[in-house]
Amino acid sequence: MKLADLSAPLALLRLLTADHPDLPAPHVHVSPNVPGRLEFAIHGDLGAFEAWREALGIDPAAVRRNLQSGDMTMVLSVTAEIADAKVELVSYSRNLALVAEAA
Repeated sequence: MKLADLSAPLALLRLLTADHPDLPAPHVHVSPNVPGRLEFAIHGDLGAFEAWREALGIDPAAVRRNLQSGDMTMVLSVTAEIADAKVELVSYSRNLALVAEAA
C-alpha cells in the first residue's frame, strides 16, 4: 500500500477544508485497510453533525438513528459516495429524549 492509494479520501478532505473552513473540526480517520473511505466522527454536538451532513449534500432521510450504552447515547450515522470516496459521518451524543424525560 502506498500513500497514493489514499488519494481519493485525502483529496476530498483537502477540498472540504478549502470549501468549508468554518465547519466544526471532527475526528478524521483515513486507513490503508479501507483505502477509499474517509470517516468523520463528532462527539457531543448534534449541530456539528447537521452542519457536516448539509455541507456534504447528504439527504436527511438517509441518516440512521440508533441508541447504545443502555439507551444513554444517541448515534447518528450516514454513508455516502462523494468525489470517488466513501464518506462515513457519525455523531455520538447524549440521548436528549432520555435527559428530558428525567428532568
